[in-house]
Amino acid sequence: MQRIAVIGGGITGITSAYALAKRGYEVTVFEKHRYAAMETSFANGGQLSASNAEVWNHWPTVIKGLRWMLRNDAPLLVNPRPSWHKLSWFGEFIAAIPKYAANTTETARLAIAAREHLFQWAKDEQIDFDLKQKGILHIYRDKAGYDHAAKVSQLLSQGGLERQPVTPEEMRAIEPTLAGNYYGGFFTESDATGDIHKFTHGLAQAAERRGVTLKYGHSVQDIGADEQHAWITASLEGEADGEPVRETFDSVVVCAGVGSRALAAKLGDRVNIYPVKGYSITVQLDDAASQQAAPTVSLLDDETKLVTSRLGDERFRIAGTAEFNGFNRDIRDNRIRPLIRWVEECFPGVSTRRVVPWAGLRPMLPNMLPKVGPGKLPTVFYNTGHGHLGWTLSAITADMLADAVEAKNAQGERSTQPLA
Repeated sequence: MQRIAVIGGGITGITSAYALAKRGYEVTVFEKHRYAAMETSFANGGQLSASNAEVWNHWPTVIKGLRWMLRNDAPLLVNPRPSWHKLSWFGEFIAAIPKYAANTTETARLAIAAREHLFQWAKDEQIDFDLKQKGILHIYRDKAGYDHAAKVSQLLSQGGLERQPVTPEEMRAIEPTLAGNYYGGFFTESDATGDIHKFTHGLAQAAERRGVTLKYGHSVQDIGADEQHAWITASLEGEADGEPVRETFDSVVVCAGVGSRALAAKLGDRVNIYPVKGYSITVQLDDAASQQAAPTVSLLDDETKLVTSRLGDERFRIAGTAEFNGFNRDIRDNRIRPLIRWVEECFPGVSTRRVVPWAGLRPMLPNMLPKVGPGKLPTVFYNTGHGHLGWTLSAITADMLADAVEAKNAQGERSTQPLA
């Protein structure tokens, strides 16, 4: 049985470990935190959203970003301080603009395939993660935003997604608690929401039942590989006197989120991931009035770039914004306040007395598509760089990763067979 190391215990690492274990591999996961899904996979927007598959490589997005640079509360914020990493990333981002339509359609196709895998895994393993299959409603306040969304719908349709235009009256019927005036919307009935942290934790337990070794609290100090093996040196977090331990594996899979770029460099690969910070708030619905006033249908407000999900009866999650500010994880009040104001304007009956803020770093590649498959060495693989659609795409990219590992192994077996 081949031994495979997976670096990272977020959504992509755990789904990769689970998919590999189902194929019969002996898998070990290295995760620096005490539990799974404690960083970017902890408190995201909660959407499983094929309808949000539009990539950002579009000139109107670039122009908006330039206009917003002087606003601290803008949905997209870029720290103007230059760095080679940031400049190279934006250069490749602009170079990918001609592939905007094709990449949007491909992302939608992947998201639809991922949804079926994820729902089946949750059913097979009996994972409770506050799943709501009530669709996602995109809302637009003006004709320009709505007209652009109509064009995006055509690209999504080419990927197999059905997204229906809806009038303001139909929007109110879909989600009666939504306040405000709107030009129109688009409704994707097949999309869903849930708690990514609960799902990842449940799948990690399922993976462990299938024989996966979960090395929580283990920080990877060094990594290397050659044509036959890969090796990892890791130490137990919090043990100052503990000696780092080196282990050898047949292959390694890098699923380390924003840390993947540095690990890839050690393995001879270039994976130009940039950390794009996103914020969320979880509104605690402590009273019956707030529970009645909060939406049950998930929303995506394209103007403010905010998404919502209802997590059970007592939690309402709002997430969004994009901040290009390096590896800074600070939770800034001027980025959280717009999220709270949005709740108060769109759902005035919801109490915002108790709000839990959070920030995470999305691992984003310039073309907005994840890197899935082998590196330069036959013992190195990647499943990383999913950006803002990590949970949405995770199940299918994990399956694609397992396919890539099996294909490499089959190729290796053929090359070692003696000639007749």
